[in-house]
Amino acid sequence: MGAYVVRRVAGMIPTLVIVAMISFLLIHLVPGDPAIAMLGGDATPEQLSALRRDMGLDQPLFYQFVAWFSRVLRGNLGQSYYLGRPVAQAIAERLPATFSLAVLALAFAVAIGVPSGIAAAVNHNSMLDQLVMGVALLGVSLPGFWVGLSLILMFSVKLGLLPTGGYIPFSENPVGCLVHMIMPAVSLGFLQAGLIARMARSSMLEVIGQDYVRTAKAKGLMPRSVVMKHALRNAAVPIVTVVGNSFSVLLGGAAVVETVFTYPGLGRLVVLAVQRRDYPLVQGAILFLAATCVLVNLLVDLCYCFIDPRIRFK
Repeated sequence: MGAYVVRRVAGMIPTLVIVAMISFLLIHLVPGDPAIAMLGGDATPEQLSALRRDMGLDQPLFYQFVAWFSRVLRGNLGQSYYLGRPVAQAIAERLPATFSLAVLALAFAVAIGVPSGIAAAVNHNSMLDQLVMGVALLGVSLPGFWVGLSLILMFSVKLGLLPTGGYIPFSENPVGCLVHMIMPAVSLGFLQAGLIARMARSSMLEVIGQDYVRTAKAKGLMPRSVVMKHALRNAAVPIVTVVGNSFSVLLGGAAVVETVFTYPGLGRLVVLAVQRRDYPLVQGAILFLAATCVLVNLLVDLCYCFIDPRIRFK
């Protein structure tokens, strides 16, 4: 397994280089000037030119990329134009909020999606199966921001049960932290719950028809034992894959929901950085999220060995 991990880690390098190049080009192609964003429209051409020179924006794009990426290789993501502090520090400040929200949203999605998918597969072609798949299709179809706005209207505006937004660190007030994260987590997890439920149902249907499952039923084993010990374990690999992908999506794709709930996460930070034309912050955050997603995929692949003993990495 050690050799496999080394090969996978080595394979991450070209992926991250490509991500760095694409993110660098895309943010520089966005209309707007960081100098104007910082100094305002009343700045003189001399002031704008001097600031561009100080930030290195007067150089050709190729030289700008080489200078930035060489700093990245030394572990320096650069200095934020707008915040005036290192990009790594800005990411580290927002990461706990985003990570805790992603974990809670994933827990909600797994708690709803896996049992629902299993129940739908066990009761194939029944009313329960159609109901679960209908709700799952609804979850996949509805955008997260619409779910978030609906939750705010219901539980904050009309019922007054939950706050409309904001964030309280877990270390300061654990209960308040969870209360503020309930609606954002549900908004993010609803879509992922639908995806997980559909995959769990599909995987279970493939396994339930296998000979060893029919043999277990013929031996008189309890239906719960047949489902949990024989069917679910052999259907777990595709489900774990979807769960891992969902966690990556929740980490990097929460920008819209974080904006709806004014949640101070990493996604909202990237949105603000794009609006302010803060090139180093956008590039550093995207590269960090890409590295995190690649690492999560590696960990998911390694989990296969523990789920299915037949899988071996060489």
